[in-house]
Amino acid sequence: MTNIAFTQNVDDKFTFIDSLLTDYDGSKPGASVMVIKNGDVLFKKAYGLADIETDMPVTTETNFRLASVTKQFTAACILNLINENKLSFNYTLNDLYPEFPDYGKNITIEHLLTHTSGLIDYEDLIPDTATIQVYDNDVLSMMMTQDSTYFEPGSQYRYSNTAYALLKMIIEKISGLSFNDYLNQIIFNPFGMNRTVAHTEGSTIVENRAYGSSRTDSGFVKTDQSLTSAVLGDGGIYSSVEDMFKWDQALYTDKILPLDLLNKAFTRKQLSSGELIDYGYGWRLKKFLEREVVYHTGSTIGGRTIIYRIPSEKLSVIFLSNRNEGDTLLIAEEIITRIIQQKQ
Repeated sequence: MTNIAFTQNVDDKFTFIDSLLTDYDGSKPGASVMVIKNGDVLFKKAYGLADIETDMPVTTETNFRLASVTKQFTAACILNLINENKLSFNYTLNDLYPEFPDYGKNITIEHLLTHTSGLIDYEDLIPDTATIQVYDNDVLSMMMTQDSTYFEPGSQYRYSNTAYALLKMIIEKISGLSFNDYLNQIIFNPFGMNRTVAHTEGSTIVENRAYGSSRTDSGFVKTDQSLTSAVLGDGGIYSSVEDMFKWDQALYTDKILPLDLLNKAFTRKQLSSGELIDYGYGWRLKKFLEREVVYHTGSTIGGRTIIYRIPSEKLSVIFLSNRNEGDTLLIAEEIITRIIQQKQ
């Protein structure tokens, strides 16, 4: 089941994308993909099923769990609070939570944003016997019971879902709004991302929802929620390629944040040793084909996602899927490579 969400015929030069995504098509968990250049949609197409139990097909309006692609939205909320002088990069966990253990005196907002805090991974603190989902406030409570970090804050890079769960709690504490309400106020509503939502099962509704699946020896089975699926700050937003197009385009403007602050999100940060890391504020950074790239991948029990942007060329690939497998970075870079080769 292949769906084209616009009436134009797909240009022959993009048929390679169909070949690349053959395994996502038909009666299997699918994907939705969009290629953007200079504000124009060069290609958008949907493949496979959003729900393997009901045979509901994916469309380009299907909302997938973004997983860690969420982090760029969490970071944008924090940067907005900083821009409004309600928060500072230098605020520590103890400034925000006086009851926080002493080790929090050395962990700043900057450390949280850049995965240099050294905070203990909350996933490792969940008992093997746990059956109830964990929430962001539970992550904060877990950190309150710790007395140390993996390393001195600022001295190393270690990817931290814990940090982004705490950032979500800080957004709510400083703004006085729920995470969803704040996202709606500063991002989703202003940019017409009307069906994008930070989702908690039983509390919010995801329209046109893709349900996650995993491959087994007997075929795909639904694996949509895990014990950590209700933690929102590190991975709980659902969106579609149609809404993510609006986000991608907004990132070229000063409508989200002043450009100098927005550009800091796309700039490599420095450890206390002076070493640069390939991460900004909610964005991974790399060079590919001699071009600077800002991107982020996402991975959950039920999906793989990526937004991959080359700002200098205003070229982006958005790929969202609802299966617990697949190298989205490889897929995005294959698409980028072919498009750049065609241009040359």
